[in-house]
Amino acid sequence: MHKFTVTLTREIEADTAEEAALLLYQELSKEPLPDRYAVADETGMTTEVKLDREKADEFASIDHTADPGNW
Repeated sequence: MHKFTVTLTREIEADTAEEAALLLYQELSKEPLPDRYAVADETGMTTEVKLDREKADEFASIDHTADPGNW
């Protein structure tokens, strides 16, 4: 299994870094989850990914830990 770093970027105005993180958390808890991400692989190569909301919701509803490929 490979490791990826998934990054969500938002510009948030705040007085401190902690406040910015809290405002992001507040935004994510109240609004639909974002569908655009930057994904970097183990070599550092980054790809921009835009998820299809319907497919992403279907994927999220399935327990992928039951897949033998994840053991």
